[in-house]
Amino acid sequence: MPARKKYSAELQQHAVRMVHDERRRNGTSYGSVSKVAEELGVGRETLRGWMRQAEIDSGVRPGRSTEDARRIAELEKELAELKRANRILLEAGGFIARELGPRSDR
Repeated sequence: MPARKKYSAELQQHAVRMVHDERRRNGTSYGSVSKVAEELGVGRETLRGWMRQAEIDSGVRPGRSTEDARRIAELEKELAELKRANRILLEAGGFIARELGPRSDR
């Protein structure tokens, strides 16, 4: 499989607008993605994915929006950091308890 190309957000937005314009001009969605993809030199499936995500983001299609996906990733990262900090604190507490040992002078 070839390495994935990273396209700019501007190119993605431009391509999505071009597909919408092409669909309005022709009155149909048939062939519009292929035509724009060829004009811009991007893969058809790549452009279809951008179109699908744009429809999700605009509420036309059900699914996880870009903003939701970003927020979920952010929360998952924060959760991992908190779990790591909690593990460190638990280990430190155990170490301190072992160092102090049982007190018999009480």
